[in-house]
Amino acid sequence: MADPNYPSPTLTGTLNSNKFSVVTTKNRVAFAFSFTSVFVIGFTTLLFLNPSSYSSPRLQSLLRSSFYRSQFSSHFSHFLPNSSQSNHYPLPFSPFQEHPFQISRESERFHEKNDSSLSSEGTNGTLSEIPAESGKELAEKGLNANGNSTHGSPSRPLDFKESGKELVDGSIDELLEKQRKGDFVEIINQCRIFDGKWVRDDSYPLYAPGTCPYIGESFNCFVNGRPDRGYEKYRWQPNECILPRLNGKHMLELLRGKRLVFVGDSLGRNMWESLVCILRNSIEEKSSVFEVSGKQELGKGSSHSIIFKGYNCSIEYFRSAFLVQEWEMVWRNGSKKETLRLDMIDKSADKYKDADVLIFNTGHWWTHDKTSKNSYYQEGNTIYNRLHVKVAFRKALTTWAKWIDTNIDSTKTLVFFRGFSASHFRGGRWNSGGQCHGETKPITNGKYLKKYPSKMRIFESVINGITNPVLYLNVSRMTGFRKDAHPSVYRKQNLTEEEKTSPTRIQDCSHWCLPGVPDTWNELVYTQLLIKHESYQQQLLKPKQQQKNHR
Repeated sequence: MADPNYPSPTLTGTLNSNKFSVVTTKNRVAFAFSFTSVFVIGFTTLLFLNPSSYSSPRLQSLLRSSFYRSQFSSHFSHFLPNSSQSNHYPLPFSPFQEHPFQISRESERFHEKNDSSLSSEGTNGTLSEIPAESGKELAEKGLNANGNSTHGSPSRPLDFKESGKELVDGSIDELLEKQRKGDFVEIINQCRIFDGKWVRDDSYPLYAPGTCPYIGESFNCFVNGRPDRGYEKYRWQPNECILPRLNGKHMLELLRGKRLVFVGDSLGRNMWESLVCILRNSIEEKSSVFEVSGKQELGKGSSHSIIFKGYNCSIEYFRSAFLVQEWEMVWRNGSKKETLRLDMIDKSADKYKDADVLIFNTGHWWTHDKTSKNSYYQEGNTIYNRLHVKVAFRKALTTWAKWIDTNIDSTKTLVFFRGFSASHFRGGRWNSGGQCHGETKPITNGKYLKKYPSKMRIFESVINGITNPVLYLNVSRMTGFRKDAHPSVYRKQNLTEEEKTSPTRIQDCSHWCLPGVPDTWNELVYTQLLIKHESYQQQLLKPKQQQKNHR
């Protein structure tokens, strides 16, 4: 049944944010659809006529595994570890603006055929565990067991099978069969990515808790003494497809020689730290990963850059809570007043506008007490005595959208916007006794989710007018289920029992423990990089196929 808290199919003017929504004009969408059809037919024909000439022996072994047979074409040998082919390859995303996965705009829809949001429940209501595969089984499938996770169960493909159990709309086996027979780009394109469920998977997390020096203290729940670990062991399962597990080495190859930059608030930093740790975990020589300043541990600075020396790439973070510029207005008497310039992009923008991948977010600070004060918002020399926060939010996003269109070369830079991440305070707000302590399991019934954030409706209306393509990661619903995964009282080490249970103590029910939920956001980014790379490879193959057909 439809989820009353989330947009209905009958609504107009909203984005299809269940998919990787790419916002463009209608003409581009139509062009993109035609492009996809041509590429799928040409690429499939080429592989059918000559499947072996484009793949290495290692890759042929890899393709024998059930999921990777459809997910990774032979062209992915360019970034497979130990490939006999050259490691030099083109950009992982299309160098032309009209790419074949610009998804048409349609109203987002969430349909739930049952109330359960956790999809592998046994008859007793407990979560069924997905068995991990042994290193021997991985070897038989031609997979490298040390890909991402060197602790506990080894890295493995998404070849999960629970015979006789309905996990989503059809069994996992049926989804795997669909992806074996289909085209990866087309399947993910058509999949409502954000319409799904959290499933228990004991092969997670993607890196061992307590092993990454780049996790800030406030997100480091394991080190801070959180006793339960179940929140680390979930992956997101869309109802219509299976997302690839993030392979750190593969992603680093895709990012070789490039800059990936996060721009946003502390939730953006949460996601940045997650990606740095995932990628670092795949590197054997940990000393080749370092902060550009040379620091091993990071403070609260406004920007940070982690270098992966062996890949000549950087994963960076710029703090910009509002995406527009925080300002100081000088009055005639010489006093200064803090304002927010709704008409000016953040002053650090020139430092990251040429990055290869940009991931933006904003939202949480727009409910902050500071934004509710009078005479805070400014446009030009005008300071508004009163301005509703939603109006200000729209103005700021419009400024950001214009900056994207004016300053970003979409043939070189891939732009993401991550939507609003759910918080789970009960009994008050963040500064008035709100708590989430003691939550150890996700919400299991969609009707208990909060209403769809009004800020995201504003964002969606603004972004509909943007010219450059922007990939919208609408994580609001998927994070809504995860009341179990916040730091709560485990924001720092060595708390007393009284501090842990004190009703007056400020708990963190907005950010996420690491490892945890932001790892999944980065798996969504990884999936899109794979799609970009695959689509570009299909573009390169098209002239070769045409020449072959003329012979």
